Amino acid sequence: MTNGGTFAFALLLTTLAGLSTIIGALIAISVKRPGPAFLATAMGFTAGVMLLVSFVELLATGIDGAGFQPAMIAFFLGFIAIYLIDTAVPHHYISEDARDTGLGNPSTLDVSKLKRTGMLVAMGIAIHNFPEGMATMGAALADPSLGIAIAVAIAIHNIPEGIAVAVPIHAATGSKKKAFWWSTLSGVSEPVGAGIAGLLLLPFLTGPIIAITLAAVAGLMVFIALDELLPASREHGHHHLSIIGMLTGMMVMATSLYLLQ
Repeated sequence: MTNGGTFAFALLLTTLAGLSTIIGALIAISVKRPGPAFLATAMGFTAGVMLLVSFVELLATGIDGAGFQPAMIAFFLGFIAIYLIDTAVPHHYISEDARDTGLGNPSTLDVSKLKRTGMLVAMGIAIHNFPEGMATMGAALADPSLGIAIAVAIAIHNIPEGIAVAVPIHAATGSKKKAFWWSTLSGVSEPVGAGIAGLLLLPFLTGPIIAITLAAVAGLMVFIALDELLPASREHGHHHLSIIGMLTGMMVMATSLYLLQ
C-alpha cells in the first residue's frame, strides 16, 4: 500500500471508529435505556480487548523496535498524557449521568440539568476522542492490520459514550434528532485528531518512531481500560459479567491477532 493509500485507509478506519457513537445514539433513542447487563458486558469486553492488544502487541512491538527503555518511557508518557486530559476534562458514562441527573427517576427529572449534562458530556467525549483518533491513526500507519484491531476496540468503546450523550439530551428535549446529532458530533473529533496525526507522522515514519508511537498508544489504551471501562462496567452491579466480558474480549483479540499474522 502506498503512503497515500495507507493514510486514506487509516483515516477511514478512524472515522468509522469515531462515528460508532452513532450506534450508541441509535440504541439510546430506540430503547428507554440499555440494561445494566448489556453495558457491564460491553464495557468489560472492550477493556479486555484494549488490555490484551496493548501489552501483547503494541508495547511488545515498541520494545522490539525501539528498545526496552525508550518504549517504556513512551508507554508511561502516553498513560500520563491521557490521565492529564481526563483530569482536566472529565466525562462520564450513562450510569453516572443517570445517577447525577435523576434520569433513573422521572419524578425528579431536571430538564435543564439533563440538557446541560448531555452537552458537557458530548464536549468531554469529543476532547477525549481527539487523542484516541491520533492513536488509531499512528497504529494504522505503522501496521494496517493492527490499525483494524485498535479501530474495532475503540469503536466498541465509543458505543456507550454515544449512549451517554444521547440519553440525557433525548430525555431533556424529547428530540431524537438532537440526541442523534450531539452523539455524532462527539465522535467527529476522532477523525479530526487522526488527520492531524497523519499529517504530522507520515513524513517521519521510521522504524524507531513507529515503535515509540505504538508504545505510547499502549499507555493511552491501558489507562482507558483501567480508569474508565472496568470501573464503569462494575458500577452496573454485574461484577461477574464484567469479568466474563473482559475475558471474552481478550480471547477475541488474541484470536484476531493470531489470524492476522
